[in-house]
Amino acid sequence: MNLIDIALNLFFPQTCCICEKICNEVICCRCKKKLEKIIFPHRKCFLEISGIYYDEHMHIFKYDGIIKQKIRQYKFKDKAYLYRLFGEIIYSNSKVMKYIRCYDYIIPIPLHKYRYRERGYNQAYLILKDLQKKDNTIKVKINILQKQKNIKPQSTLNKVDRKDNIRNAYSVINSIEVKNKKILLFDDVFTTGSTTNECSRILKENGAKKIGVLTIAKD
Repeated sequence: MNLIDIALNLFFPQTCCICEKICNEVICCRCKKKLEKIIFPHRKCFLEISGIYYDEHMHIFKYDGIIKQKIRQYKFKDKAYLYRLFGEIIYSNSKVMKYIRCYDYIIPIPLHKYRYRERGYNQAYLILKDLQKKDNTIKVKINILQKQKNIKPQSTLNKVDRKDNIRNAYSVINSIEVKNKKILLFDDVFTTGSTTNECSRILKENGAKKIGVLTIAKD
């Protein structure tokens, strides 16, 4: 540990991302035990189901309780440092890591440039950057998809309106990287699946071989 790190730890000691008590780890032992009780990576296949363009989806938690609280803090309360919590949860779960390694690369769902400026970061990408530091065999791509329309927030709409709202909001900017590839899409919360389905549709139309979805939670 260098002098800068020592000074930072002295004035800004690391805390557990769950209980916020001083701790040398991202998640303290007590909170790890609590998380173990609610972690349940669930994988569901959607092959040959009409209207669904992704082939499978895995989520790690239900979107409630402490996980819902932490995701909302991460996205809407300027607590960007919580990317470390979600990165650690993914990396420490062998079932989730095995799922990720089934794909050629993983893409964070992109934000529109205006939404990015407003928030200051893409919450999905921060988590994947942290995960890639922990395991450099994981390939993260941010030059494949772009969000070309600044639409209404999906969280403010019902299921039918979400589907119409998201239509043609995304485009592929590097089709050569897509053709015949197995691609994993990553986002924080899965609600109706409209966003991931629209991204999957665009990728499939550009020649993707297989599309999977991974989310921290499912509503």
